[in-house]
Amino acid sequence: MLVIRPITATDYPALMRCAEESGHGFTSLPVNEGMLRNRIAHSEESFAKEVTEIGTEGYLMVAEDTDTGEVAGTTGIEAAIGLDTPFYTYHLSTVVHASRRLDVHNVVKLLTFGNNYTGNSELCTLFLRPEWRKGLNGRLLSKARFLMMAEHTHRFSPTVIAEMRGVSDEDGHSPFWEWLKEHFFSIDFTHADYLTGIGAKGFIADLMPKLPIYVNLLSEEAQAVIGQVHDNTAPALRLLEQEGFTCRGYVNIFDAGPMVECEVRNIESVRHSLRCRVEIGEHSSSHDYLISNTSFENFRATVGKVAVDGERNIAIISPAMATALQLQQGDMVRLMGQ
Repeated sequence: MLVIRPITATDYPALMRCAEESGHGFTSLPVNEGMLRNRIAHSEESFAKEVTEIGTEGYLMVAEDTDTGEVAGTTGIEAAIGLDTPFYTYHLSTVVHASRRLDVHNVVKLLTFGNNYTGNSELCTLFLRPEWRKGLNGRLLSKARFLMMAEHTHRFSPTVIAEMRGVSDEDGHSPFWEWLKEHFFSIDFTHADYLTGIGAKGFIADLMPKLPIYVNLLSEEAQAVIGQVHDNTAPALRLLEQEGFTCRGYVNIFDAGPMVECEVRNIESVRHSLRCRVEIGEHSSSHDYLISNTSFENFRATVGKVAVDGERNIAIISPAMATALQLQQGDMVRLMGQ
C-alpha cells in the first residue's frame, strides 16, 4: 500500500535519489546534500509547530510503500512564498501601439518582471519515480495535498499556486533561457536553475532586465515555448486543470513554464471532500477513495476501497488501511471519490 506521510531525516537517501532522477529544470529538488537536508529539517520543524499566522513553513512529504519501505516519490506545500527570499515571475500581457494618422494598429505581447505571488501558498516538489507511474499513484501524490489543505485551512493562504516545469531538452537546454543567457546572463540554464534551487537568487535581481520585454524581440524558439510545459510535467498539469487551476498569464522566469493558480475553496477535491467517522471492518465496496486521517503532525493519506454510509456519515475501511493511516475505531477521516 502506498501511503503519503511527512518526510523524516531517515528519508534523505530516498530524497536524493528523487533529486537525481528528476532531471534538469526541477528547481525544488537540487542535487545538493546540504540543501536537501535543510529542507527535511525545515519540514520536520514545520509539521511540529503550532501555527497562528501563516509564515515560511514548508511541508515536505514522501510516498512510502508500506510493504517494502521503498519511497516512490515526494510532494510538498509551501505555506507562503516570497517572504524570506523573493519569488519572481514574468507576466505575459498585451499592449496596443496605434496611430490613426498612419492607420497603424499593432498588438504586441509584453513580459513584465515582478513578485505578484508573494504570500500565496505553493504546491511544489511533486515527483513520482518512473517505475511507480501507474494506477492511481500520481493522483494520490498530487491530491493528498488537497485533503491536507481542506482539513487544515488555517495553515495555508486562500490562494494556492503551482509552478510548472517549462520546456527543456535532455541536456538541460531551455529555448527561453538561451535567449536570456545570450543577452543578460551568460550562464547555462542548468547552472541558473541549480543556484535558484539552493536559494542563491541574488543573481536574478542583479542581472534580470527590470523593464518589460517585447515578446516579438525574442527568438522564434523562445517565443514558441512561453506558457508550455515539459513533456514529463504534462500529466501533473492536466490533474491541476481538472481541479480548477488556471494560468493567468504568469510564467517562470527561466524556462517560461506556466504558473497556475486557484482559490483553495474552489479546488474540486477540497469542495467535494467528505469528513466521516471511521468504522473498521471488512466490506465489499468496489469504489476507490483518496482518504486521509485528520492529524497534521502525523498526517497519512492513501487510496483504496472504502464503503461510505452517507446517512450515518460513516467510512468503513479495512483493518490494513486503518493501520496504514494510524486510525482507530471512531476517529475522523477526510476522503474524496476517485
